[in-house]
Amino acid sequence: MKNPFYCSLFVCVALVPVYAAAANVEFGLAEDPAYPLVEQGDGLAMASDNADTIEESFSRTSKPCPPFCVNPLNIEHDVATVSELDVIKFRENIVFEGKGVLVDTRTSDWFGKETIPGSVNIPFTVFERPMDDPELVAVLERLGAKQRDRVGFFMRTLEKTGLFEGDMKTADWDYTDAKALLLWCNGPWCDQSPRAIRALIDLGYPADRIFYYRGGMQMWQTLGLETVAPADLSSYASK
Repeated sequence: MKNPFYCSLFVCVALVPVYAAAANVEFGLAEDPAYPLVEQGDGLAMASDNADTIEESFSRTSKPCPPFCVNPLNIEHDVATVSELDVIKFRENIVFEGKGVLVDTRTSDWFGKETIPGSVNIPFTVFERPMDDPELVAVLERLGAKQRDRVGFFMRTLEKTGLFEGDMKTADWDYTDAKALLLWCNGPWCDQSPRAIRALIDLGYPADRIFYYRGGMQMWQTLGLETVAPADLSSYASK
């Protein structure tokens, strides 16, 4: 078995030149050839050394629980928790292709201050509304879901066995063409995106098309990643 002290010492020694040179290097998220360095302007939003712009509330290491309780890594079964690099790839690929939506689930006042580039604002409260609420219906339809006419008992019984893509349908909604959603809010202690995710699951939205960025704005800012003040302050739900 390797000596743990030896390993720790080796790591520390190996990191000395990294820290010594930190002031002279550009920051990146990972050794990924597709996303290696900082991009400027309208290009890929990678890391940049703007840690001094972190909002005071995001710089805190803890908050009173309740209501600010740290969320578990996995919110719901089959809902994948993703990293900052995954958010960027999702935006540059899935969103760009029109197959997904990056969702800022915070309230509109938070969204109006700043957001992750490419995000649209759907406050978590919208997903918690009654099934027949017009705003909820409009949002689900914009996300690719289709309201269903009255479905007979026999058809629903067959669908529940997996026939006719029944795993993508409920008695009220057909999610066959629903878009992939990546939801986020203010950080690991923020319950807005977890609440939105759980509400979507209750509505029958396919869990494998839902992704959770647990780090949220707190980790996004801490890593020095780009944020923007949205030009359009209207919510995706109200358009």
